[in-house]
Amino acid sequence: MRWPSWAFLAAGTVSGAIAASLTKVTEDFGENPTNVGFYIYVPDQLAASPPILVNPHWCHGDAQVCYAGSQYATMASQYGFIVIYPDSPNTADKCWDVSSNATLSHNSGGDSLGIVSMVRWTLDKYNGDPKRVFVTGVSSGAMMTSTLIGVYPDVFAAGSAFAGVPFGCFAGNGYGVWSDACATGKITHTPTEWAALVEAAYPGYSGWRPKMQIFHGTIDETLNYTNFLEEVKEWNAVFGYSQTPTNTALNTPVTNWTKYVYGQNDWFEAYSAGGVTHNIQNQEAVVMSWFDLTCTTGDCFSWGTGGA
Repeated sequence: MRWPSWAFLAAGTVSGAIAASLTKVTEDFGENPTNVGFYIYVPDQLAASPPILVNPHWCHGDAQVCYAGSQYATMASQYGFIVIYPDSPNTADKCWDVSSNATLSHNSGGDSLGIVSMVRWTLDKYNGDPKRVFVTGVSSGAMMTSTLIGVYPDVFAAGSAFAGVPFGCFAGNGYGVWSDACATGKITHTPTEWAALVEAAYPGYSGWRPKMQIFHGTIDETLNYTNFLEEVKEWNAVFGYSQTPTNTALNTPVTNWTKYVYGQNDWFEAYSAGGVTHNIQNQEAVVMSWFDLTCTTGDCFSWGTGGA
């Protein structure tokens, strides 16, 4: 089984008056071993030391469709942050490399390193805030979100993943590996075993960990709901939290969705979308609030503040 086309997202449009436009970066922006494409949206009016949002697309999508399929560019123009839209070099199905040892290891290569090079280049060129770098994605983009949060906890302040799988679940022999066992929910581990996969991605790192937010449909036909339950186990173990939520909110943010909060600092949120397939609805407003990207002055959430 392969990925759906996510045509419903491609049909979306960016509303509002936007003078700036999506631009492809063609100059050398640093290490990019797999030749990931680099598209960027820089609003006309930037915040002082602007935050950066990375938005990797889904399988069978691309940077342009991802840009057109959400409201993040409009929000960037309103709040003055920059959006990076990476473009998968995998021409076969445009999925991300979330399987190779290189992409799952800190500064070792793969698609993940190319994306981090985009972040580093953008921070330097636009005087961005290195403590306010965020990532969100759907499906394969969600899997890349988890990969970046796990492999580069020193770069990202927070992540939000829609309909993904646990970090390392697709690990395999090489690039572009499809793990039917993971997709169908047959790969399960103890919390300790999951946490060990994340820790192995950056050997010796014992510093601050980005906060995490996940969403998953209960009847997801492409990435079985078991993956949501395993993600909960994994991130709670990484943060050192109990597997029992500290708070549960029904019908949040929409009817039949349940929000689970873990830990004492609301550092990990998990949303179970009742009756929802893999065709899950993006929740930009929830993500923006989680990242605190509407904050333009004062005490905004940033890397190194709070924590598990």
